[in-house]
Amino acid sequence: MPYVDGFIVAVQKDKIEAYKALARTAGEVWKDHGALAYVECIGDDVPYGKLTSFPRAVQASEDETVIFSWIVYESRQERDRIVAKVMADPRLKHNPAEMPFDGKRMIYGGFETFLQL
Repeated sequence: MPYVDGFIVAVQKDKIEAYKALARTAGEVWKDHGALAYVECIGDDVPYGKLTSFPRAVQASEDETVIFSWIVYESRQERDRIVAKVMADPRLKHNPAEMPFDGKRMIYGGFETFLQL
């Protein structure tokens, strides 16, 4: 079964185009190094919940939107190999201060697939 990395970030609405440009480059890099799929989604129906929600999870403000993304790999072993190559790829070397989102509020993790229909 595939292995999946998932991410949630808050992006300022006036930086969406910069984020999309970064995502296009990142997607190319991940795919070039062997990822099976790279998906980026922008929040469309993500209300601020009373207790929990996507916006609460990343402490999104009124001028931010939530981005939900995931990367699919053949296996955990392939993921570890691919991520090492991606992190060394010069196409993704950016000054953290110039990133279109606050990396400290990013939520991410790796997941084993147990069901795929």
